[in-house]
Amino acid sequence: MNHTLNAIKKPSSILILCSAFLFGAIVGKTEQFLTLRQTLSMANAAEGDWGLSFQTEGEPPVTGVPEDELQKYDAHYLGNTEDKTIYLTFDCGYESGDTPAILDALKKHNVSATFFVVGNFIEDNPDLVKRMVKEGHTIGNHTYTHPDMSQIASVEAFEKELSQVESLYQNLIGEEMPKYYRPPQGKYSSSNLKMAQELGYHTFFWSLAYVDWQRDNQPSHEEAFEKLLKRIHSGAIVLLHNTSRTNGEIMDELLTKWEEMGYQFHTLDELILEQT
Repeated sequence: MNHTLNAIKKPSSILILCSAFLFGAIVGKTEQFLTLRQTLSMANAAEGDWGLSFQTEGEPPVTGVPEDELQKYDAHYLGNTEDKTIYLTFDCGYESGDTPAILDALKKHNVSATFFVVGNFIEDNPDLVKRMVKEGHTIGNHTYTHPDMSQIASVEAFEKELSQVESLYQNLIGEEMPKYYRPPQGKYSSSNLKMAQELGYHTFFWSLAYVDWQRDNQPSHEEAFEKLLKRIHSGAIVLLHNTSRTNGEIMDELLTKWEEMGYQFHTLDELILEQT
């Protein structure tokens, strides 16, 4: 006991004890900060913009949103990761003249994709929509006016954005539109997901996309392949834009390369069955 008291009286011992105390406090605060930052990151991901972090080549990205959180709202971003599967989707805001080349390539490779369309795409391009359906593709709902849906709190306003597209599709095709929804720009909220679910919709985000939508700043073929080949992974829901000149030019070769890598193409119908 006396030896301990004598040791504590020495300045060096006091310095060591203080340093240990401060280190422990700093570590504790750091852990609290990291936990808080992770919590805030999760909150932002759950209420805002859909985002991805690619950490390992060939592996699915990290989203920051618990998968069970999405599943309880019938929302998806990733399919079957046990096999080398790809679920190919396109967002269609307007027609730039590149969709026919994309459809030609899909037909050549016998690939069925899902095209998420806005209202004016159906209004302005009925023959293309008919061709998509005839060739075995699925038409999904990308809203009528492409707004930031996360800012819509009214169930009536939310439903109107979807029902207007449904009506256009039914009038054109003569059958009900599939209940597949993609939020414009990936902007969403938990209440939005719940609204979509209550309307009978499955919400589809994505696990692979690249900057292909800037019409006046299109990626080169090499840049496109760099992203789409290195980041492809089992169960990938791929988002591409029909307005991309690059996509129209590379689609045949891209599908060939993915096939050579051992990937097969499944539909979103199959994805839902695989996850139930």
